[in-house]
Amino acid sequence: MLPMKDELAAGWEALRGGRWDDARAILERVTAAQETPEAFEALSWAAWWRDDAGAVFAARERAYALYRQRGDSAGAARMATWLAADELDFNGALSVSSGWLGRARRLLEPLDEAPEHGWLAFHEGYVARLRGDDVAAAACAAVAARVGRRLGVPDLEMLGLALEGATLVDGARVDDGMRCLDEATATALEGEAAIPMSSAWTFCFLVTACTAVFDYDRAAEWCARIDEFAERFGSRYMLAFCRAEYGAVHLFRGRWAQAGQLFEAAVEDFTQSRPAMVGGPLAGLAELRRRQGRTDDAAALLDRAGTSAAAQRCRARLALDRGDAREAMELLERLLRQTPGARTLDRAPGLELVVHAGAACGEVERAQEALTELRDVAQRVGTAPLCAGADLAEGVLAAARGHHDRARQLLEDAADGFAASSAPYELAQARIELATTLAALGRDDAAEREADAALQTLDELGAQREAARVRSRLGVSADGAGPLPELTARERDVLRVLAEGLTNQQIAERLVVSEHTVHRHVANILRKLDLPSRTAAAARAAQAGLLPERRP
Repeated sequence: MLPMKDELAAGWEALRGGRWDDARAILERVTAAQETPEAFEALSWAAWWRDDAGAVFAARERAYALYRQRGDSAGAARMATWLAADELDFNGALSVSSGWLGRARRLLEPLDEAPEHGWLAFHEGYVARLRGDDVAAAACAAVAARVGRRLGVPDLEMLGLALEGATLVDGARVDDGMRCLDEATATALEGEAAIPMSSAWTFCFLVTACTAVFDYDRAAEWCARIDEFAERFGSRYMLAFCRAEYGAVHLFRGRWAQAGQLFEAAVEDFTQSRPAMVGGPLAGLAELRRRQGRTDDAAALLDRAGTSAAAQRCRARLALDRGDAREAMELLERLLRQTPGARTLDRAPGLELVVHAGAACGEVERAQEALTELRDVAQRVGTAPLCAGADLAEGVLAAARGHHDRARQLLEDAADGFAASSAPYELAQARIELATTLAALGRDDAAEREADAALQTLDELGAQREAARVRSRLGVSADGAGPLPELTARERDVLRVLAEGLTNQQIAERLVVSEHTVHRHVANILRKLDLPSRTAAAARAAQAGLLPERRP
């Protein structure tokens, strides 16, 4: 057996090589034989890469205590800083994280500048950004980058630049922010990071900035790099992040089957690696289910997702779907009150929904206020999807005021913008509003063309409930039959399968639900359609055009 000093060196070597299990086995032998802070610090990283939260906290806390006993303030501060990061990553405990950062700050105050000062600055900046204090976040980011450059620590330089860039993008200073992120990414690509995760974190800052400004092509490109990193180092944490971001890209592009698979995989990966972060993909999956008309599923997912901005916006959209614009407005106003005015890009999606909700419930003055702020953000950011969303919102508000000529122009621009952005669901929404406006102008042929195009897109996407709602709204029938707007999307699914002659058990197996759930849906279908039997329901499904066309 090697001497303990050599064993510890072997453990660090295994960590550098990404051999996490080998490293852990070696370092557990070392700590069992002789407790040193260096050995527990190394062991904490082996556990971190294997997402073992209990072992991470135990090892880091022991290393912190041993560094304190030795009188090594820098080592203790380093452990306190990483414990702060762990409290956020694993537990979402912002207050506890801040407490550990305060302890690290006190330990470092009397010491000359060292890398630990840079790591503290980065993590303090990260927390400041989470709290919405972009001034403090930018200042801390600049300190981290400066310490990294002065002391030759590439990790700090790239992460400081990345944090500064992300903070600038938050405030809609997109060009300046992207320049910082590009520089950070170039540094990361040099491959000199002491902590491999630093490069991946830098890529993550860039990806989230891209998705925030709807630059999905660029986001997808960098997701591919993160995916490569996750596969190389076996990081379930990074794989979860990558899948969640890829899911958002596919949702926007209308690739809903792929989006669902990625969101579900991200939920599973975060649940197993970083439970505090699972809310993001849960909200993404809820939005997908909402678009598919599976409102019960969406609501259940939102119950698990918490109160994030994305979850609150999805709740507001669900309220709008069921015609409760005032509830949507209350949800959105609450969200905007909690979003600092300086975080203009974060506010944009909520502002867009406020315009729609205000137009629907007659609060046109509040809708106009939100539109003015939204237009300012769209002009500053300038990406096609954001501008198209602003055009759509303004067009809806113009139509609500009876200004149909102006609405027509805005809605045409919105449709063109979404078409250029390859956003089929949003394009369908713009065409629906355009069809309504054209009908109000007496241009029935043009209105019918836009409605047909929107319905074709919705049917192709699998948004049957939305398509049914549109047919009812515009007086369009499916193959000359009633659209059955009385039924939920899930009830339509059950009715479609029931009409094939399947039993409740077979329907349950097909739709991956319980037999009890199928029984409840069938009872609701018969009650809502006022039908006496399953046979009558099957006939009604055929009349409504729900059955696939039989091929010879």
